[in-house]
Amino acid sequence: MDETEVATLFTRSDGQFLCARWGRPIVPVVFGVDDATLATLKGAVEAVVALADHRMGETDPELGANLMVFFLRDWEELLAVPHLDRLVEGLGPLVERLAAADANQYRVFRFDEAGAIRAAFVFIRMDAALKDVPAETLALSQAVQFILLWSDTAFTDRSALAMAGDRTILRPEIGALIRAAYDPVLPAVATDPSHALRLVARIGAAQ
Repeated sequence: MDETEVATLFTRSDGQFLCARWGRPIVPVVFGVDDATLATLKGAVEAVVALADHRMGETDPELGANLMVFFLRDWEELLAVPHLDRLVEGLGPLVERLAAADANQYRVFRFDEAGAIRAAFVFIRMDAALKDVPAETLALSQAVQFILLWSDTAFTDRSALAMAGDRTILRPEIGALIRAAYDPVLPAVATDPSHALRLVARIGAAQ
């Protein structure tokens, strides 16, 4: 990818460029799935975190778990989760908007004082479309989408994943971009589109 393509992946629909990575080890917890799906999702998270050369953790000093993934059938189920309204500001109106839009997934990020990601809340409503998606594909897709703060339109036209025979894999260029974004020589947060040039340079240096 060239710098224009990279910049597009981090330029939001309001025109703001924002690229942010996690600033602390990721500590996941998953709700609403069976043991097999849980293992699949955690395996995908571990694989993407390893790809980024980032770290997993046993506990987060502030939240215990800083990556919370909820699988549900109806958005209203979120209102019954104890204390979730303390973690996600405006939970009630958010649930109303998601239900009205017939959405099937949503992510909320929280940031530290420097602007790096410190927590993420991932909500997945298993509608008819997602029920047909293999667990491995769904897990990898979600892991990719919360490892960085992408644009809200980043993967609307083209998925981050691809097929290799009968296996679903991460597109190589997206994997290279994730690795570049976590390069320690680059800042954890960038709001200037010129950051795309630095990402492309790091991708080139790694090849």
